[in-house]
Amino acid sequence: MFIKGLQDKFKVKSGLKYLKEEMEKPALPVAREKGITSVGCIVDVDNFQNAEAFYELIDEFSLRPNAIKIIGYKREYDKNSPYAIQIFSDRDLGWKGQIENGYVLEFLGREYDMLVNYYEEDNLMMKLLSVKTPARLKVGLGSQDPKVNDLILNTNMKDFALFKSELKKYLKVLNEL
Repeated sequence: MFIKGLQDKFKVKSGLKYLKEEMEKPALPVAREKGITSVGCIVDVDNFQNAEAFYELIDEFSLRPNAIKIIGYKREYDKNSPYAIQIFSDRDLGWKGQIENGYVLEFLGREYDMLVNYYEEDNLMMKLLSVKTPARLKVGLGSQDPKVNDLILNTNMKDFALFKSELKKYLKVLNEL
């Protein structure tokens, strides 16, 4: 048990080192046309239980039904419990910032026009996934590290309707809609 705890500490330390290195590098450009046709969402399910609300963006932005991919983060979760969305947790952290979860690998296997980072706390796992996800535009909440996101909306996490309206307003300004 002691060795497992020590191993976890070293994994966190190597993950933080990897994250720092990745945030210092310039973001790789994603060669996708203007406009929003695919959206990825990283949601903190511990603080925002209604992650399915992101499917409302399909109607809001006139997207195809399969255009939105949602992955949720939960500090601790039971693999046998049914969740409406795919989940990853702290237990999935591997060496050198790798996230060892099949859902995460599937999420990272796609390119997105927009990535929504819907979390407020400074969390290693969600930041690692945000940095690794290939997206042309990354959108997050005001309390996040500005190096992770291109567009930061200063809204409350609990007020999804306000977030959605602000997002639509700024995407129109950026000529993405």
